[in-house]
Amino acid sequence: MPELSASIVAYCDYDEVAAAVRSILADTPAPGFTLYVIDNASPDGCGARLAATDFGDGRVKVKCLPENVGFGKGHNSVLPALASDVHFVLNPDILLYEGQNTLERLAAWLLAQPGAVMATPQLYYPDGRIQHLPRRKPTPWRLLARQLAPRFGGPFAKTDARYTMQDEDLTAPRRIAFCTGSFMAVRTDVFKGIGGFDEGYFMYVEDADITQKALQKGGVWLAPQFAAVHAWHRDPQRDAHKFMMQLKSMGRYFARWGLGKGSL
Repeated sequence: MPELSASIVAYCDYDEVAAAVRSILADTPAPGFTLYVIDNASPDGCGARLAATDFGDGRVKVKCLPENVGFGKGHNSVLPALASDVHFVLNPDILLYEGQNTLERLAAWLLAQPGAVMATPQLYYPDGRIQHLPRRKPTPWRLLARQLAPRFGGPFAKTDARYTMQDEDLTAPRRIAFCTGSFMAVRTDVFKGIGGFDEGYFMYVEDADITQKALQKGGVWLAPQFAAVHAWHRDPQRDAHKFMMQLKSMGRYFARWGLGKGSL
């Protein structure tokens, strides 16, 4: 049985975070599992409430950071403590299907897959609709279309559909070039070896960046035989400040990895 760990970076919304924690614990019976909940200095008191909550399970470790350090740096804060075989990066709006033992089964599958270092399950909206999160390698046009497609459709929607591989059969395990940060399983030795997330990103596109680093170590996979629920709050489309933050992250990504021309 592989040793498992997982981390959630929280920022406000105690009820959502607590629901995710309870869901993950209920579906993950492994005694060696550790779930790190890192609060990014939530101004609504979420961190203090999490630290004071008795989840009835000693496998939960709550860490309250003194300032909001961003998504990647928040997850990296537990890197020195990790001694697992597989580590999961999870959003606070993830819910597991109780009784599926998703984390342990996905970890075992990842470790058994020759050369695999990272994987993601199929994610669904709470109403059961599929989320199109496996993607081809980003290009500036693809990322722009991703943001504009819901509002304007047309060529943006067509580009987004291809970017999110909707022209492919995703019902069986396959390699992908972009693993979503909403739910990723990564071999812990690889996660630590590549230094976790690039802390130069405060938020957005850091999952594309870490996928590229992981691909230098082995295969990145979609494993659709495993599933979870993801509420998916798409803030960049509703908040101009966060959209500008995403544009800054995009600039950092393309400066490092190139414009992605000719990628599939």
